[in-house]
Amino acid sequence: MPRYKQLLANQTSLLYTGMNYQYKHTELRDVRLLGSFNKKYILLAEDLNEEIKNKYTKDKKIGEGTYAIVYLGHTKTQPPTRVAIKKIKAQTILTSGLSMDAIREVKYLQELHHPNIILLLDVFSSKNQNLNLVLEFLDGDLEMIIKDTRGIMYSLADMKSWMLMALRGVWWCHKNHVLHRDIKPNNLLISTTGVLKLGDFGLARSLSDPYQPMTHNVITRWYRPPELLFGARFYSTAVDIWSLGCVLAELLLRVPFILICNVLGTPNEENWPGVTSLPGYAVPSNNPGQPPGFWETMFGHSGHEGVRLLKDMMELDPRKRVSAKSALEDPWFRIEPRPTRPDKLLRKGGTEGERKVGEDLQRVAGGEEGEPGGGLRGGNGSLAAKGKSVARKLDFGGL
Repeated sequence: MPRYKQLLANQTSLLYTGMNYQYKHTELRDVRLLGSFNKKYILLAEDLNEEIKNKYTKDKKIGEGTYAIVYLGHTKTQPPTRVAIKKIKAQTILTSGLSMDAIREVKYLQELHHPNIILLLDVFSSKNQNLNLVLEFLDGDLEMIIKDTRGIMYSLADMKSWMLMALRGVWWCHKNHVLHRDIKPNNLLISTTGVLKLGDFGLARSLSDPYQPMTHNVITRWYRPPELLFGARFYSTAVDIWSLGCVLAELLLRVPFILICNVLGTPNEENWPGVTSLPGYAVPSNNPGQPPGFWETMFGHSGHEGVRLLKDMMELDPRKRVSAKSALEDPWFRIEPRPTRPDKLLRKGGTEGERKVGEDLQRVAGGEEGEPGGGLRGGNGSLAAKGKSVARKLDFGGL
């Protein structure tokens, strides 16, 4: 299908789901291709929407939450290809302030085409005005592998391969001036061929305007960098690098690694110039951090170069953190053991993978385990509410 027709159908789907106002403010470069939506264009778009919808068959429901229903489906081609169909509920879109998450996901997945980013195949609306996102079906993720401490034993070469693919996906986002803002193991998806892909762009944000303030209530707690915990409203691609550093530490330890003051020391003007001017800066006591040998003791099995890269990714001062491009060129990936080929990597999927896909896609972007339907936006007890207390009241001296 020609690109302008695909765009016309996709954007009409957004209009049908009550997103006309928000979509006009997403500043998509392709919007000029659409022209004015007069009657003949609307009729054409309706036909195209039906054409897209008829390309897929829903097989079974694999998850449902307050935000979305997730189906396992397949294409009507021969041979059929499995897909995940994420139906975002119209009532949720119109009443809970979640529409921007869906719009961001469509916007950035349409723009960011890369082997290490999940593929958005199509968008269509259904007769009840629900928005349907058709995504490639990836039934595994890094969290499943990390948590299976009894069934899966992976090597340093495997970890290098996963980190290399994750960095490639993040580098492509940053190269296109996009922050992901929700990197964590269960958003690092794994295909049947072992390729790791970055998923869930509901919290992504463009860096096109450096003077536009951004919310600090993003990124799941364990992977949230210190500048966001201190309430920074202006930040850079360094937030994604910190999150990836947390993922690397978790791969090495097989448990989340919560550090900051206890390891790196209390943030101050000496180790992070300007930190005291952040709105949420509060440090009741001073902690010198761990001695230099701590990193080698804790992460020595990654090798000297691996420890150095991890430390570069988890610098307190975001201006000193390594970039995704520089991390990709790091010597750690070139020394023995070399990264495992993706098709030789361990993976976990099957029935458990289908269940996990249903759980992950039905959540609001940024939602965590134990918070069904919750996330970073809206709802009592949501991470948005908790994030404020984390950012402003966390006792950094006690960490």
